[in-house]
Amino acid sequence: MKAEFITSANLPIPTFSVLNADGVVSPGAEIAPLTEAKARKMYSDMLFTRVLDERMVAAQRQGRLSFYLTCTGEEAAVMGTAAAFSEHDMIMGQYREQAALRFRGFTTKQFMNQMFSNELDLGKGRQMPIHYGCRALNFMTISSPLGTQIPQAAGYAYGQKLEGKDACTLCYFGDGAASEGDFHAGLNMAAVLKCPVVFVARNNGYAISTPTSEQFAGDGIASRGVGYGIKTIRVDGNDILATYTAAVAARAMALANKEPVLIETMSYRLGAHSTSDDPSGYRSREEEDKWRDKDPINRMKNWLLAQGWWSEDEEKSTLEEYRSEVLATMKSEEKHPSPKLEELINDVYDVPPAHLQAQYESLKKHIELYPEHYPATSGRL
Repeated sequence: MKAEFITSANLPIPTFSVLNADGVVSPGAEIAPLTEAKARKMYSDMLFTRVLDERMVAAQRQGRLSFYLTCTGEEAAVMGTAAAFSEHDMIMGQYREQAALRFRGFTTKQFMNQMFSNELDLGKGRQMPIHYGCRALNFMTISSPLGTQIPQAAGYAYGQKLEGKDACTLCYFGDGAASEGDFHAGLNMAAVLKCPVVFVARNNGYAISTPTSEQFAGDGIASRGVGYGIKTIRVDGNDILATYTAAVAARAMALANKEPVLIETMSYRLGAHSTSDDPSGYRSREEEDKWRDKDPINRMKNWLLAQGWWSEDEEKSTLEEYRSEVLATMKSEEKHPSPKLEELINDVYDVPPAHLQAQYESLKKHIELYPEHYPATSGRL
């Protein structure tokens, strides 16, 4: 026997795909059952997400919003996975999961209230824009630091297992977050403790400006799942039927075997990392255009048209409806005042401790001394 060393070349990981760019299903492809009603909802919610992204980026450029992150180009990776889960399953997102929230029932007003941090915001204005959270929809509040949700998802799923719940946890993160220590700690914990959690690694090519080629030398994220003893699949993230089919199977395995599953979605971030980023400084327009031809929304639209489940007239009217709705809701919700200042501390603890109360009183005095610098607090102290 010779000493043979294993490399990623010895263990190639295939990419599961169902739809081609024209929306035609590959011969012999196995697809999870999908009703017309559910397919239409998935697609219309993807359209809504694209419209929301376009409108809110424009709002940020106009100075009406401080910050925004788009889901553009990754709608199928998010929608295809989220739609495969039950409303009782917990979702822990990173910050591009608007489509998952929309599918769960998050309203246009709720999106706007959070982004404008007004008095109706479920998070009481304590978070940056797009850091959504909704207890009623089982969507854990998003946190800015990369990767923190990964070990939290493992722990939450372990709790679901101990309580005997017929539910699991869905956890999203990007390829950049997979370079954080929390990724390794979270996956190892989930594998060893057999936690019913499905990890979705959105491999969109970049961690802000750093391409994946400069992040790691291995075969993407999927190879790491195998290394931790986790059942893993790599899918075409622009293929809604592939992501949905893989996610349906992943959830079934997570629940039946009380074990973690990893899905790596291969996609591309068509927009900038955020409104604070200029991608022209690190990637070419030619590169972007190649991926625009693989737009996940166009691919699903072509499939729906072929099924007779959608029409060009419906496409036009739906886009017009969403554009009007998003614009009108933005104009109405941005007029609401900020939460009262006391919301900063009133439920951090059951009863605000002395040190928080002291800080609060100090802040009030400061604002009273310099009211011209804090117009949003006028009459809100």
